[in-house]
This record gives sequence, structure tokens and C-alpha cells, in this order.
Amino acid sequence: MKAMLGDTVLAEAGRDELISIEGNWYFPPTSVKSEHLVHSPTPYACPWKGACQYLAVQSGDVVLEDRAWTYPEPYPAAIRRVGRDFSDYVAFWKEVRVVD
Repeated sequence: MKAMLGDTVLAEAGRDELISIEGNWYFPPTSVKSEHLVHSPTPYACPWKGACQYLAVQSGDVVLEDRAWTYPEPYPAAIRRVGRDFSDYVAFWKEVRVVD
């Protein structure tokens, strides 16, 4: 599967490597092209997953603030609930298309 902004591939991995949480596909950290992501200062903490790190998504001159996110250290209860460790996996907001 691929996460795409326009024609730019932001992440690519097999479906079995991704994790689906609350309708969002989370890509493993090794599948994400970090040159297209910039850390954001926007704070957020999910009540059941833990502290979130937002990321801006960049493709050429296009920069979309806070359109990706990751949980560097999800709560142990969240990992149990999901059934897999999703530490540092990256999910994308709607402007980024996730395609097979």
C-alpha cells in the first residue's frame, strides 16, 4: 500500500505490515520517506493511545501542517488493545491518499 500526496509517495509497505486503528492506516517507520515529514509543535494526547507527535507533510512547494501523526511511546494498554506495537508508526490525514 502507498500513502500519496499528489504523485509523491510518502510511504509504501505491504498491507500485512500496516496497522489499522480507528479507520486510519499506520505505516511502519521504515516504510516512511522521512524527507517528506517535518515535526510539528502542535501538542496532542489521545486518552487511550498516549502522547502524539504531529508532522507536517511536504511535497515540493506544498506543505500541509499536522496532516500526519505518530505515537512514539503508546500506552502499554493501547498496544494490547491494538494487538501489535505501533510505536513510531505513521498515519496520514485525508489529503494524503492511501491506495493499494
